[in-house]
Amino acid sequence: MNRGPFTNGLLHKFDDETIARLELRRVDLPVNREIEYPGCSIEHLYFLEDGIASMTTTFEDGSEVEVALAGTEAILGTSVLMGTRRSLNRVYMQVAGHGYEMRASTASTEFKRGGIFQDLTLRYLQAQFIQSAQTAGCNARHSVEQRLARWLLLCADRNAGRMLPLSHEYMADMIGAKRSTVTVVAIRLQDQNLIHYKRGKIDLLDLRGLELIACECYGVVKAHLTNLAEYDPGVGSVMERQPAEPLSF
Repeated sequence: MNRGPFTNGLLHKFDDETIARLELRRVDLPVNREIEYPGCSIEHLYFLEDGIASMTTTFEDGSEVEVALAGTEAILGTSVLMGTRRSLNRVYMQVAGHGYEMRASTASTEFKRGGIFQDLTLRYLQAQFIQSAQTAGCNARHSVEQRLARWLLLCADRNAGRMLPLSHEYMADMIGAKRSTVTVVAIRLQDQNLIHYKRGKIDLLDLRGLELIACECYGVVKAHLTNLAEYDPGVGSVMERQPAEPLSF
């Protein structure tokens, strides 16, 4: 395929030779498109160029709670590279977009080569873990108002500040709260002119105001993703690591 320009932060860092080996195929990703589903094998990985994906934990009663958000910083399906045979989580499109698809077998071959693909994939997995861990702590420690503001800001970062087609019920599921509580909080945010909500659509009017309400978890996740985007392949690269010299006493 012809190279970029790519919106995805990882694809943007890959050289032409790496891009060619990935055998990417452009795909549309409509709302609710399943990327992973619990118990199912992972056949493809996806680089998002647009849109937002959610990773959720699904319970026996069918309810779910979000453990991570993904946008143009993401490569989805990477757990298969860590040896996972069947997915433990549900990953699906929350906001429609498009991206590039690659076969899991191709990704595995490229990952084993080492180099920038392995380096950046591992860094993204680390970022995903940090987001999941921070989300778990946030849901246990912080108020619904703080959690909703944090979640809306993370969505805004991945959606260029555009309108979000999300219902109160959906937001409640994502942050692990009751729908009635989220409705009360959303009304309060709207009364402060921070958001405008109408018929399942949310316009974020004042991002700075939402930041003042959100807990520190938003800043932690955002800062780590910024570090991922600023990755320097000359530092700690698998291809450039040298054996440590023995210590002398």
